[in-house]
Amino acid sequence: MYSLALVPLLAAAVRGQVTATGTQGVTNPPAATMGTPVNQTSMARLLSVNSVDDWCLFAPPSTGDTIGDTEAIEVAWCTKPRNNARVIPDGTIYAAHFVTTDFYVQVSAIGDFTNVNLKAGDYGGELDPHGATGAGNPVGGNVTSNVTGEDVSYQEWMSYISDTMFCIRVCTNENSTYSAAAMCEHKLDEMGCTFVMPGDYSNGTFDSCEADVAYPPGWYPIVEGGSTSYSVFAQYFTGAYTQDGTLVGYTVGTTATPTAPFTVPSSSSCTPVSTISNGIASLAVGNAPSSGSKSSSNSKATAGSQNASGSNTDGASGARRVALFHSDAPIVGLGVAAGVVIMSAAVIFL
Repeated sequence: MYSLALVPLLAAAVRGQVTATGTQGVTNPPAATMGTPVNQTSMARLLSVNSVDDWCLFAPPSTGDTIGDTEAIEVAWCTKPRNNARVIPDGTIYAAHFVTTDFYVQVSAIGDFTNVNLKAGDYGGELDPHGATGAGNPVGGNVTSNVTGEDVSYQEWMSYISDTMFCIRVCTNENSTYSAAAMCEHKLDEMGCTFVMPGDYSNGTFDSCEADVAYPPGWYPIVEGGSTSYSVFAQYFTGAYTQDGTLVGYTVGTTATPTAPFTVPSSSSCTPVSTISNGIASLAVGNAPSSGSKSSSNSKATAGSQNASGSNTDGASGARRVALFHSDAPIVGLGVAAGVVIMSAAVIFL
């Protein structure tokens, strides 16, 4: 299941500090629980990522706002009634691919996420347990998985969502080379699902697979003299702060942006399913009460169109800063929808 590149390292693989040490957020039940009452106004923020038909996502609590504007207050939506969360309406998900690896579990999905309050046309954002204040985005968000046979709350995870694409990775293992924090790198906000979490993003199918382990997001191996080192890149962005009453500008990174991850991991032992459904007819798309204006035709038309860079023509750029820094700055090095600002990045050799 692991990549050949990891063979020398797996002998040293250990379950390090990958489990969460804090408590559940104040909005959450004390533990992951299946079969909780359906509550489409819930403010719970506990996700579980267990299988192709049992997973959750973070999305806005109400319509009309972008992920960039609501990242601190997103709420949990699950494919089944669980965790006191809201339930994703049947008909929302067009494709879902669940993989287990030796270092993480991952879901990649295509759908019309305006049904879970994404604003139509929102290029989306990145969510993680850190956030600007260290309290997480969303604040109090927790993530569990039961792939070890029991529900475990994990320290490191990352999630990207737009109106048409979703991905989440929960990091369940680490070793002396690849930490859980590196495998769930949370600072590549603008690179998108297919770059940060390479895998199967094909539309119209549902399956569970075992998969090789991807290199940590943004890592590129360099073999010299029989030894391997890694290059990583810093995402380009500019900003300003006030020092002694003077506005001081700063820049991180340069304009050389990688166009793709080093590899897309192979998968095997795949088990297809025809679809995923919770069977709650009253919530299904077309039956549920209107939750605001949406443009599902736009989402459907663009849902399956990605390029290798991870910043896709379907709008799933996974870019918190895209939402916040949308401007007339030039698009550098990435194929994205017209008008979307993607900051570029520098390759930095460590």
